[in-house]
Formats: sequence, C-alpha cells, structure tokens
Amino acid sequence: MLNPFEFFLLFLASFRLTRLIMYDTITAFIRKPFHDIIEEELPDGTTQTFLIVKGSGIKYWIGELLGCYWCTGIWCSAFVYIGYTIWPYGFKPLVCIFAIAGCSALVEAIVEKILS
Repeated sequence: MLNPFEFFLLFLASFRLTRLIMYDTITAFIRKPFHDIIEEELPDGTTQTFLIVKGSGIKYWIGELLGCYWCTGIWCSAFVYIGYTIWPYGFKPLVCIFAIAGCSALVEAIVEKILS
C-alpha cells in the first residue's frame, strides 16, 4: 500500500504524463498518425479547432484513446503505478521529475488565472 506522500507523487506524475501525451507539442509526433486537426473560421472571425480520428480498427481505437483525457489518464496512471511498484529504483527518478513538472504546471495555471 502506498503512503500518502507516494500517492501524491504518483498522482502528480500521472497528471503530468497524461498532459504530456495529450497536449504538448513535443509529443505531437505520437498523436499525428492517429489524428487530423481541422481548423474552421467561424462567422465572428474566430477559429475553432476540431480533432478527427483517423483510420479504423486498432488505429481508430488508439486515436480515440489519445483523444480522451480520461482514457489516457487511466493508462498513464497504470503505467506509472505498475512501473513504480515493479521497478521502484528505475521509476523513482521518473516519478519525481514528472511530479515536479506537474506541480509547476499547476502553479503556472493558478498564476495565469490570477493575473488574467
């Protein structure tokens, strides 16, 4: 069983890993084979972006998975937890790095909200 500190670290690490896979530009190459991004200009002049899942079968399934924050979050959480449980020596640095990055992301979101 995890102690509260370990749980909090894994929570932050899985949060950050999920966001990394789902949204960050640096991992766009992972999503590109499964998604098309379509932009449409609306009558008011703003642009709206749509995600279209490519393919069928397993390719479509992976595209759906990568398009759903909740689904990707479950798999990222499972990866982080299982890795941490089976190979703690190798996963502790990874978990700590992602947890620190997760804290930074949350602080940045809060500061951005306060300043805007």
